[in-house]
This record gives sequence, C-alpha cells and structure tokens, in this order.
Amino acid sequence: MSAKTRAFDWASHPLGPIGSWPRALRVVLEFMLSSHFPKCLVWGAHQTTFYNDAYQPILGEKPEALGRPFPEVWHETWPQVGQIAERAWAGEATFMRDMPLTVTRHGFPEPAYFTFCFSPVRDEAGTVGGYAVTVIETTQTHHAQQQLRAEASSLEHQVALRTADRDRLWSMSDALMIVAREDGVIVAVNPGWTAALGWREAETVGRHVRAFVFPGDAAEMDAEGTLLRTVIQRRQVHMRFMRRDGQVRGIAWSVVAADGFIHAVGRDETNEMERTRQLAEAQERLRQSQKMEAVGQLTGGIAHDFNNMLQGIVLPLQLMQRRLRQGRADEVDGYIEAALGSARRAASLTQRLLAFSRRQPLDMRPTDVGAVLEGLQAILRSSCGENTALTTSIDHGLWSVRTDLHQLENAILNLAINARDAMPAGGALHIGAANARVPVDHGMGDGRSGLQAGDYVRLSVADTGTGMPAEVIERAFDPFFTTKPIGLGTGLGLSMIYGYMRQSGGAVEIDSHSGQGTTVHLYLPRSEEEAPAEPPPALAASAQARRRDAVLVVEDDATVRALVVELLQDMGFQVMQASTGTDAMALLSGALHFDLLITDVGLPGPNGRQVADLARERLPAIRVLLMTGYAERAAMSQELLGEGMELLVKPFDASALVHKVQQMVGVDDPAPPA
Repeated sequence: MSAKTRAFDWASHPLGPIGSWPRALRVVLEFMLSSHFPKCLVWGAHQTTFYNDAYQPILGEKPEALGRPFPEVWHETWPQVGQIAERAWAGEATFMRDMPLTVTRHGFPEPAYFTFCFSPVRDEAGTVGGYAVTVIETTQTHHAQQQLRAEASSLEHQVALRTADRDRLWSMSDALMIVAREDGVIVAVNPGWTAALGWREAETVGRHVRAFVFPGDAAEMDAEGTLLRTVIQRRQVHMRFMRRDGQVRGIAWSVVAADGFIHAVGRDETNEMERTRQLAEAQERLRQSQKMEAVGQLTGGIAHDFNNMLQGIVLPLQLMQRRLRQGRADEVDGYIEAALGSARRAASLTQRLLAFSRRQPLDMRPTDVGAVLEGLQAILRSSCGENTALTTSIDHGLWSVRTDLHQLENAILNLAINARDAMPAGGALHIGAANARVPVDHGMGDGRSGLQAGDYVRLSVADTGTGMPAEVIERAFDPFFTTKPIGLGTGLGLSMIYGYMRQSGGAVEIDSHSGQGTTVHLYLPRSEEEAPAEPPPALAASAQARRRDAVLVVEDDATVRALVVELLQDMGFQVMQASTGTDAMALLSGALHFDLLITDVGLPGPNGRQVADLARERLPAIRVLLMTGYAERAAMSQELLGEGMELLVKPFDASALVHKVQQMVGVDDPAPPA
C-alpha cells in the first residue's frame, strides 16, 4: 500500500502534494503502513481515508477507498460508526468489541461483527487532525461462540432430560437394578428389586450380594468374595436368588463395571426357564423320532443306490467271465470300464456320506481359490460335456481362504454337475470368485443364516438352466431331498455342501427362480495367511520324478489325445497331457521339464503356436511338433513354424507320428506299432 499511496495523484486532492502534509500525518501514516494489523487513518476536514495492506480484506468490494472521505467509504455503516468518529474528533479514544454492523458484500447487505479501536491523532499544535482505526472482523468467531453457547445450552437441557429419564427408569422399571462396590457390597437397589425378591432397600443396602444368592450358585462368585473378575469374564450372568419368603428365582443379569462400581440389570426368567426346560424335553423327543425316521430313509435310499451300483459291478464281471470262456477277450474292455465306473460311484457315495456325518474332519489350510478353479478346468469341462459352455472368472487380488481343499473341490464339482443336469438341452455355466466384505448390519438371505460380519471370498456357480421354485429352495439343503429321478441322485449333495460351509465358518446361498437359472454362492472365510505357492500334489510328484524324454501332449479332441499319449508311452516316453491352451500354459509355467511339445494348432483359448512360444521362452531347448487338421496350415508352414519346430498334418498314421518324433528327439522306437 505504501507504493500505491505514493503513486496516488495527491496534487489534485484537497490534501495537496505529500511534501506539504503535516509531519504528524506523515509519521502516523508511515507507522500504519508498516503494521501487520488491519489499520486505517482518517485525516483532515475532508476525512481522507488511508489504509494498509492488512485492511484491504475488510474493504472487500471497496477497492477505490484510498483518498475518499471515510463516511462515503462506509456509508452503509455510518449511522453507527459516525457517532464513534465524532468522539474521536473530540479527542476521545473508543474500543468496541463484536459490534454488529450491516455491510454491503456481493451487492447485498450482510450482517457482520467487528472489534475496533478509534484513537485521535494530534498535529504539531496538539489539535486533533484525524483519527486512527485498528479493526478486526470477528463475524466467524462471534457465530462460533453463539453456536457453542447454543450447543452448551442444548447439552445441559439434554443432560437434564436424560437424568430425569434415568431416574424414571430406575423407579418405574420392572427389571431388577442394583449398584454395588467392586467388593460386592450393595450401595443401591431400585423398586424393581423389592418387587421381584421382596427385600426392602433398607434390608439390602450395605450387605454383600452373596447374602441373596442361592447357596448352590454362590460358587459362581470369586473365592475372595468380589464380583469384579466375574464381571470382566462374563458380561451376562445367570444366577438363582433367594426371595425373602424362601422361594428361589432364576435371574439373568447384564453386568458392567465402571468408575469403581458394578452396575447390574436383572430379569426374572424363572417361568421362562421352566418353559424352556419343557420345550427342550419335547424337542428331544421330536429329535429322537426324526432320527429314527432319517435312519430309515437313509438306509432305504442308500440301499437302493448301492444295489444299483453293485448291479453295475456284478453284471459286467459276469459278462466278462462269459466272454473270456467264449474266447472273445477283445470285447471285455467295455465291461471293465463299466465295472470301474460303478465302483468309483460307490466310493464317491461313501465319501459324501462320511463328509455329511462329519466323520471326516476338515483339513483347514490357507487355500488359493483361483488356483483350485484353474486346476479343475479339465475335469469340469469333461464332467459338463460339450453342450455346456463353461466360463470362469477370478478377481484380481483375490484373498486366500482357510478351508479344506478336497471338500472345496468336491463342492465345486457337485455344483457344476447339478448345473449341468439343470440344462438338459445345454446352456452356459459360469464359475466366478470375488472378494466380499459382509458388513455388521448385513441382511441374512436364505441359506446364509449365521453368516458373521467379516471378509470372505464369494465363489459363485451360475447356470442358465430351469431354475428352482421357492418351495424347492426351501428344502434344497435337507438331507436326502432331490428332484432328480430315482437312481440319479441321493439328495446329499447340497446338504453336504451346507454342512461343509457351516463347519468351516462360511455359508451357502441360493439365488434362483423358475425358468431363470440358478446361482449358488459359497462364502469362504478369508485367511490372514497366504496360500503356499506350491504345485498340486499330483504335479509335485511328477516334478520329483523328472526324467529326460518327457513329452507334453496338447489336444482338445479326447480320442486323438488318448491315442497319441498311448503311442508315446509305448515308445518309452514320460507323457503329460492337456486339453486346452490354458491348461498347457499352466503346466509349462510350473516346475516340470519337457523335452518335446506336441500340440494341436487350433485349441480352445491360446492356440498351439502361442503355447509353443511360451514353451520356448521357458525351455529354449524344447522341440515342438505342431499338429493341424487344416490343409491351409500346411501351406503356411513357413510362417507358422519357428526354428526347431515341425508340422504334422491330420489325418496321419501312427508310423508317421513315430517317425517324426524319432527325427526330432533322436531316439529309436523300441517297439514300433503294428
């Protein structure tokens, strides 16, 4: 402001040039301009206005105040401020705190508050030549103080109301209320105590709580006779108390310790306890009846299924026996597979029965759900069949869970098979895994009863099948309940999953409507430990059993893949197989070593050339044999193939494959195929 003041055209102003100003004006003005407090100076008969930088925010929308008469600058407040200015002209200093003034801001009048001091300024002759104003706007401070006073008043009012409410509750409540010292000596009881137990306040205060406790329950209290440890260990205390007339009443207490005292609220549960006892006896009788009914249903249902499975074993064995006697040994392979299939189904049923009865303890370990889904891809595709379009999704940053790996795999396979059966004409099946945080106030859906707040991984299996009506969903988790025809289901699948989820601290939820498909959600509790980064047991065993001349066969046609694998095994190779590019890449990314990769070019997911590129990146010395059923692939062989790669065009015979493999790995076939 000092520069702006010097630059002002004072020659045309009534004060005249700066050099002609009185010395008192120049001295006071220099002091004001250097001050960090908001100040202004009013001088002379024209009440010329000077101000410093700190005063500018107070001016707001009055940027041209310099040199103007002070009454004009603050014309909207002059009716109040003018009186104080007149006192300054009269030589009187004035201090005002939080003075309310209406100022013009943003084009509108606005109430504001200011604290300021008017001080007269005298010239060399001792005459008042003007006055200095030090001012601070206190609008926000004033409003804050008003709000604090209002809140304090409201708080005092609320405290008074709450105190009155507490006193009324103490006097009017039917509940028993007592206050005791930490050593158990009672200092106050409410009328509810007297109404329930008959002991008057004068007979109670000053005595130990133990004096009113039924002798058989006195052991619940500390040996030292204090209640504090009991309160800390158990906030809910159930004890029997003696009435004054000798009756025994069961009281449920809610107890808390605070400020050196124990506060307890009790409720007489004597009648409820008797009703509970009677209900428990009735429920026990009902459970016994239901148990006998369930045993009968179990034995009947399991006997039916086992008889079917035994039939599927016995009959093929008998037919094998007849064919061997007839010299028709080439026809027995189908019977062997039929018998083995029935035996496997029987073994699976016994495992499910053991899991359902919880005779198999859960092996709870940190588990990577995403890795489990990846590892089940092949068996899921095989189980669902060609009519089911299977897709999976795994959220990035998926948490580890603490669960039983084998039970989780069984649950996923069971749900996938259920979904397949719900889509007899084919459809889409999606299995996804995502993190889920269940809040404290979450709503319990059907099938999720008992799910606690916390972090979970939600595994969802969704199909586009026939869906389930509400009455089926209601019974879906009941043991032995099934909608499948006799012989095609035991009714234990979903009940087994329900038991597994409850036993592992999770939950299962069904979302389905008739004709709109079904989604089953498994909530698996999050593990604070990360799942170990180790290969599945089967892969680990293969990794430990490495040998040279290991071959990976990748082919989506199961028949072709099986024949190629068998041929290579006859040649003496160690062979592993995959049905998709994704499965192959998973094997190549692991700890296994391969010397030769034989892959079809047209694969689901990543194609054969992409699989080959990954293989060469990890194992630079690996040889690659590409197979293709497209003639144009052969014509493009120079573009398709890289160094160390060969191409075999389908259809090819066994000798062609053997010859090509011998060329690539440099071994002789010890047992050429016929």
